[in-house]
Amino acid sequence: MICQDYDSVYAVDELLRKIRIKESQLKIAQESNLLHTSEALNNQILDLRRKLSESQDTEMQALMSLLDD
Repeated sequence: MICQDYDSVYAVDELLRKIRIKESQLKIAQESNLLHTSEALNNQILDLRRKLSESQDTEMQALMSLLDD
């Protein structure tokens, strides 16, 4: 169980790290007026945020199932 918790925390931390990196890249692309690159990075950020949300939903469901038991 502890191992699963660690893996879950690691996955969330990794997604947050990737989002921060992509946001930095997006800022640079916008400042450089790279429209296609900015659009691609924005789409990647949205995808990473969706994955983060799904990850958190799964964790919440697991916690709720423990309360039900």
